[in-house]
Amino acid sequence: MHDPEDDFDADNALEGFADQFVRDSRRPACQLYLVSPLDVTGGFADRLARALDAGPVAAFQFRVKNVDQHEAAKLAEPLQRICGDRDVAFLVNDSISLAKRLGTDGVHLGQEDGDPREARAVLGPSAQIGVTAHDSRHLAMEAGEAGADYVAFGAFYPTRTKEVRHRAEPVLLSWWTTVFEIPCVAIGGITPENARPLIAAGADFLAVSGAVWGGDEAAAIKAFEAVLAG
Repeated sequence: MHDPEDDFDADNALEGFADQFVRDSRRPACQLYLVSPLDVTGGFADRLARALDAGPVAAFQFRVKNVDQHEAAKLAEPLQRICGDRDVAFLVNDSISLAKRLGTDGVHLGQEDGDPREARAVLGPSAQIGVTAHDSRHLAMEAGEAGADYVAFGAFYPTRTKEVRHRAEPVLLSWWTTVFEIPCVAIGGITPENARPLIAAGADFLAVSGAVWGGDEAAAIKAFEAVLAG
């Protein structure tokens, strides 16, 4: 039986594979996936609205740490409304139970945050379920087999948003989009200046955080829009 992993040799011919990659015209163009900073208090809701009004954003991920679920829900609800008013998908990071409580569009799971099958059983057939695959073909295929709606590869570049323990190469995106229909998300230190190789390699989404929230969010969204437009 053919194993799709055989199509990708991590030690040989990667450069040739990347050079020959041509994005399937049937795949939608690459889109922006916005991830929140860890601190969403204060005036963050206004910043989010400003960012979403500045240019196209496909999805927003609510990502906070070390906050109990009741407090997380209070922080998330106004942001969820802002996204809903603009037809931007609202996903919760890590917590299936919080996603269920809020009735979000979906959840993003790290490798220690639950199984996609569990998330599907709890959240239902229409929920968008994403899974972190780091730099691993094996983890990505497992996630796909478990019913994930997308897989996230990275980090592609140095980032201060979280500790980087895995570094991915753009050719991984090319391999994935050639072999599988499930969308892939590129994450990790992505800016308007370094995004082009990831788009060219086949990323379906660019997950960005620090490049937007570290400065003028509207200007950053506009800069990403220009890059994504080619």
